[in-house]
Amino acid sequence: MLFHVAGIEVTPLLPFAAGFTVALFCSMAGVSGANLLLPFQMSVLGFATPAVSATNHLFNIVAIPSGVYRFVREGRMVWPLAGVVIAGTVPGVILGVFLRIRFLPDPARFKIFAGLVLLYIGGMLVRSLLFPRQPEDPLPSPNHDPALRGRQADSWVVVERVGWSSIDYTFAGKMVAAPTLPIGLLSAVVGIVGGIYGIGGGALIAPVFVTLFRLPVHTIAGACLLGTFATSLVATAFYQGLALFSPELAVAPDWPLGILMGMGGMIGMYLGARLQKFVPAKIITWLLAAILVFTGLRYTAGLLF
Repeated sequence: MLFHVAGIEVTPLLPFAAGFTVALFCSMAGVSGANLLLPFQMSVLGFATPAVSATNHLFNIVAIPSGVYRFVREGRMVWPLAGVVIAGTVPGVILGVFLRIRFLPDPARFKIFAGLVLLYIGGMLVRSLLFPRQPEDPLPSPNHDPALRGRQADSWVVVERVGWSSIDYTFAGKMVAAPTLPIGLLSAVVGIVGGIYGIGGGALIAPVFVTLFRLPVHTIAGACLLGTFATSLVATAFYQGLALFSPELAVAPDWPLGILMGMGGMIGMYLGARLQKFVPAKIITWLLAAILVFTGLRYTAGLLF
């Protein structure tokens, strides 16, 4: 099958399988897998123009709703947290798209940037695994509704309070406090980088939630994916619009390629969200960290050696 924007000809099964595989594993940690699809498209498929970022965002739009639906259905979506993430990342991703077009159109320079981002993410995950913080004693839940306590025991999220200082919710009978303003500011920075890189920001903010804010990975995945979906929707629209004003650059997404990868990702993400509660968080994090560090080292080899 010929993909005209990407300038490649491959069997449709390859991008479909790639989208399914990365979404299956990455969705468990709140990452769509677009951060791994980008090196796949650049290195395996040979698609390295700025349009690869737009195609990555298109993958997110198609793939993510099934995973979000599953997290909502199982009661593991923290809606206020998702709202803060979206409020921060959407403005940032718009700026990131402009920076990608203006300063990083060259594939060689963009590969170095992508590698550094991957190393940063992977390094944070490895550090959290090798040097875990001592767990604090959980605060008791103020919610005394027997029905809700039953849901908590079955891994449901119950929002207790939403404020400018923190978003408090219970999960499995334990109180969790997510700092509202720091998360909003961090989301804005993540949005800029995500807009440049073409990942929507979930792969950047999910590790921070786990390592810095110490939020349970089983409760942040849905919010991160929903934030990634919103920012990717905005970014795809901007890339498509900028294509009208930058005819000398290939910036619009390759729609057939993005949709094909997204269809595989849609199935993988639904299954990943369904299986997440059965997989220990440590296993998920180690797998993701290993892939990110390996890919990042490969892309930055020219700088390091």
